[in-house]
Amino acid sequence: MPFRVLTAELSHESNTFSRRGTDAQAFKDRYFLIGDDAIAARGEANTELGGFVDAGRAHGWEIEHVLSAAAGPSGKVERAAFEWLCGPIVTAAEFGRFDGILLGLHGAMVLDFCEDGEGELLRRIRESAGQIPIAITLDPHANVSPQMCSLAEIIVSFRTYPHLDMRETGLRAGMILQRAMTGEIRPRTIRVSRPMLEETNGGRTDVGPMIERLAAAKVYEGQADVFAVSINAGFASTDVADIGPTVLVTGQGNFNQHVAFAEELADDVWARRHEALNDYLTVEAAAAVAADFDPGNGPLVIADYADNPGAGGYGDATALLGALLQAGVSDACFGPMVDGEAVRALQGAEVGEQVSLWVGGKTDAAFGGGPLRLEGELVSISEGHFVGDGPILGGQRRSYGPSAVLRVDGIEILIVTIPQQMLDLQQFKAFGIEPERKRVIALKSMQHFRAAFEPIAGLVVICDSGALCTVQYERLPYRNVPRPIFPLDQHAGTQHRLNDARHA
Repeated sequence: MPFRVLTAELSHESNTFSRRGTDAQAFKDRYFLIGDDAIAARGEANTELGGFVDAGRAHGWEIEHVLSAAAGPSGKVERAAFEWLCGPIVTAAEFGRFDGILLGLHGAMVLDFCEDGEGELLRRIRESAGQIPIAITLDPHANVSPQMCSLAEIIVSFRTYPHLDMRETGLRAGMILQRAMTGEIRPRTIRVSRPMLEETNGGRTDVGPMIERLAAAKVYEGQADVFAVSINAGFASTDVADIGPTVLVTGQGNFNQHVAFAEELADDVWARRHEALNDYLTVEAAAAVAADFDPGNGPLVIADYADNPGAGGYGDATALLGALLQAGVSDACFGPMVDGEAVRALQGAEVGEQVSLWVGGKTDAAFGGGPLRLEGELVSISEGHFVGDGPILGGQRRSYGPSAVLRVDGIEILIVTIPQQMLDLQQFKAFGIEPERKRVIALKSMQHFRAAFEPIAGLVVICDSGALCTVQYERLPYRNVPRPIFPLDQHAGTQHRLNDARHA
């Protein structure tokens, strides 16, 4: 008889400093898909579900996919939304129905009643399903808790940032699950951490020390009793006890050896905590670079790291846009500026009309600047739909919600309703903005933009606008993280918390 496998995807990266709670509508705005509809929309794309389906095909599984749901990074997930999403998965996982469970999670979900969202989901699933193998995939910006490791025998994180290997990761997890269901292996996952908010470079894998760490992990995976090594950078925008970089080994056999290897990698993360790769410009310095930039080899790309909606930033910081306008930068595009109120105010205007309105800075002016009074030409109004064609979003349908493009002093500004970080050229092009033809591209993203925009760029610079995802961590009111912790406490020692399924 073929194995019966329950699958689901539930993803949220919770920025606990955000004023914006995450309700059911936030998941509907990003995507909420049931059963076969989810497989039709995501099963052939570069998604974790695509990898689950690949594993199922390879081994003839009977897959029952419950749902795929994600909300854009924002504040804590409200209880009602969590119960709405968790309930169908737990109900489907009823004891005796399945041989294994395969879940695509994020790893940094915080609930308004529980710090460890994934741990709570897994606890409920385990109570319902009993002792069958559970495999999960994680974003490497997971804050992995001991509870997650005790409840999921198999944990496999993406190996790339920008994230390009979602489908591959889903397939890897599925292949390990297959071996566990047959009884060939009896895996469990151990966890090692260090007292840091996050890995110093956020887990960048295009350059820097993570390349060496991942190479060492792959070599270690060559052993018969090692099934996956995951190196997680952590997510600094969550004020929780189990925060920061972790090394996981999913395996069997000699766990003293596995722990020792994980400790070596974690020691390297700690030892290189001062080796930052990014040089964060002020918005004024970034604007000065833009004012004098020669686009002979491609446009200048300015990424506002701090106002990244992909990490829970509000997306409405105005500091960079104001600096660009003040510096007289032209032949440029900027986006997205998240301001649904401004879009609604433009609904009655005609394309080509000169308009004047307040834009941005309406959530919290203390993080990234207050509203700007802009006067310019309304270029377009739309419902905000786009289909990605880049390495991350290729073939996936997304929406900004009601959107508009406003041209102000030579800068085309994309104003949207639903926060989305910029990581695909179609997020400009679908709205009539041709980024390749601009002298300057200013966007809100941390690292993911590089996958699509670095190939067309003459130069990339990073700025910190002082918005909610600022690397000036001392500005954020941490209360729950363990202290001392780096970089809040420069004297933080090398103590660590070793947690695994049997010893926690």
